[in-house]
Parts: sequence; C-alpha cells; structure tokens
Amino acid sequence: MDLKKIFKALLYPGIWVMIILLPLSAAFLVYSMVFLGTESIPAILSYVLSAYTLTVWCFKIPYLISFFKTFRNENKYILRWREDDRLRVNTSLYGSLLWNTAYGIFQLWLGYYHHTFWYYSLAGYYISLAAMRFFLVRHTRAHKPGELIRRELQKYRACGWVFLIMNLALTLIIFFMVYWNRTFLHHEITTIAMAAYTFTTFTTAIINMVKYRKYQSPVYSASKAISFAAACVSMLTLTSTMLTTFGGATMDAEARRLMLALIGGAVSLVILIMAVYMIANSTKKIKALNREEL
Repeated sequence: MDLKKIFKALLYPGIWVMIILLPLSAAFLVYSMVFLGTESIPAILSYVLSAYTLTVWCFKIPYLISFFKTFRNENKYILRWREDDRLRVNTSLYGSLLWNTAYGIFQLWLGYYHHTFWYYSLAGYYISLAAMRFFLVRHTRAHKPGELIRRELQKYRACGWVFLIMNLALTLIIFFMVYWNRTFLHHEITTIAMAAYTFTTFTTAIINMVKYRKYQSPVYSASKAISFAAACVSMLTLTSTMLTTFGGATMDAEARRLMLALIGGAVSLVILIMAVYMIANSTKKIKALNREEL
C-alpha cells in the first residue's frame, strides 16, 4: 500500500468529487446544527467533513487561479467581452430593462390588487427607469459611443428631465414611509442578504459612474446614472427594512420616522442634484457645439 499516493488522493481528489463535497458538506453541517445539536456524533462528523472540504479546496486554489487566468486570456468570447465596451453596456442595459419592466409591472399589479398608491408609486419609479433604459439602448444598439455626440447629449439631457419627473414618484414613496409609517418587515436573514446586495449594487454603481466617464459618452454616463438612482432607492428601502426589523426594540415610531425622513430627503436631493447637473451640463455642451458650427 502506497501511503504517499493515498495521502495525495485525499488532498487532491478529482474536481467532480470536490464539487459534490461542497453542497453535501454544507447541507450536512446546517442539518446537524439545526436539528442534531453540537455534541452528537453526526454533528462532529459534519464538522470533520466541512473542514476536509475546505482544506481540499484551499489546496486547489493555485490551480484554479491558473485555470481561470488561462481561460480568460484564451477564450474568444471572454476576450470579446473584455474588449467590447459597447457589448458590455448593451448587455447591461438589456438586462436592466427587462428587470425594471418586470418589477414595475409587478408593483403595478400589487397596487391594483391592494388598492394602494404605495405600490403605484414604486411602479411609476421603476417603469420610468425602464423607459429611460429603452430610450438609451435604441441608441447604443445602432451607434458607437461618441459617434453622434450631439444626439447623445440630447438623450443625456432628456434623461435628466425624466429624473425630475421620477423624483415626484420618489417623493410619494417617502411620504408613505414617513407620514403613514409604511415600512417593510422581513426576517433578519433576509434583511442581511438585502443589505449585502444593496451595498454591493450601490458601490458598483458609484464605481461605474466614475469608470465610464473615460469613454466620453453621454449615453454611457446616463446609463450608469440610472443604475445609481436605482441603487439610491434600494438604499432607502433597505433603511426602512432595517429600522423595522432591528430597530423595533430600541427606537420608537417617531425616531424611525425622523430617520426615514432624513435619509429619504437626502436620497431625493441627490437625485435632484444629479438631474439638474445632467440638464445643465448637456445644455452647455450643446451650445458649445452650436457655436463651433457657426
């Protein structure tokens, strides 16, 4: 019996064995913690299996890094995705367009079903986002960034005006939250997952707003501004959820209303400033183009 081969086989099992171990060890560990306690023999076995799974995956990390680097540098589809900014933006716009449309229709149905302006306000907000994204994707599908700069500036300015209209729907949302104390209540784990998702999307939206400025494309900048506005409203919804879920025992209703009013006002102000900037900046640049053509 070759102990060296056995030891190597245990530390470096096949990739399919490792893939099967992940859900198996996770499910076994959760089951033992929830139903079996921490001192039973099955629970101890689940800890051992989880530790073994973690160990073999850690040993595999250098190989995985090398594999994904090679795949990224040689796969033609990955190379095209990395090099084609227009493809990435169009994919993002199409995906966001479908999501905003579906979510807006869902909120509209909830408003009709529950007979409340609360869901109608959310529907108006997300349908406005979908309309702007459709407005932009028609341009990016037909033209390269910077190809028709005047038209891009006009679309950028139009998005700024739509943001002003959207702020009315956002004001209604904040009004329902504060005046009628209309908030969201979820399980603690759901709220934590929402927080992770919201902070990720908010951070990504800010990074992309800065990143895509280098392309000097007003349409690209407008698409990232839309993502930022959606992230701001998600942050507002998350705040309401966290105050209701975790602050019930430490904050009274008036304190929650004050917190929501302050954060809601800040979100509304940020979107308002962004809209005014988009309108003013695009108008200034269009006038400069007009003077150059004279």
